[in-house]
Amino acid sequence: MPKLSATDPFLHPGASVAGSRFGAYCEVGEGARVLNSDFLDYAYCERFADIANTRVGKFANIAAFARIGPTDHPYDHASLHHFLYRSSWYWEDVEDDAGFFARRAARRAVIGHDTWIGHGAIVKPEVTIGNGAIVASGAVVTKDVAPYMIVAGVPATPLRARYPDGIAERIEALGWWDWSHERLRAALGDFRALTAEAFLEKYE
Repeated sequence: MPKLSATDPFLHPGASVAGSRFGAYCEVGEGARVLNSDFLDYAYCERFADIANTRVGKFANIAAFARIGPTDHPYDHASLHHFLYRSSWYWEDVEDDAGFFARRAARRAVIGHDTWIGHGAIVKPEVTIGNGAIVASGAVVTKDVAPYMIVAGVPATPLRARYPDGIAERIEALGWWDWSHERLRAALGDFRALTAEAFLEKYE
């Protein structure tokens, strides 16, 4: 019996999920937190990932302790502290700043299909990680990452393309992430055994 389900995300012990939606065959690792986010089919995050205000593409691979969409403090005010917006925690006669939370939730990160976000990496709000891109462990991504690019460092900078010229465009055109569950199963042996170029030659 497969562990993952077409209808419900698999939540490991201690996982916390609020205001989020999940497609088929999704997984949330032990102690991870997912807030105000959408996981498309087959996306998963590992242990203690912290994901907020994010659209996570199909087949996205998010490693342990990654942080995506970390929220910012209001650094242009007289104070940075969250008593400014979580005010009800401190006083009975005042409400939280709903406008602040709405603006924070609207600053969404986008993680493309078949991406890999490495261990401990940080992806800032309003950043887009293109399809097939790889973010190295410990990287801090402050700008958009092109599809099929490998980035690393603080701040993250491009290292190299994932594939030789032309391969990424052909994979995009093939769009295997939109295949049915049954078609993926039928092609599993080729996913395992073939290089990207050989896979394209067979399935284009």
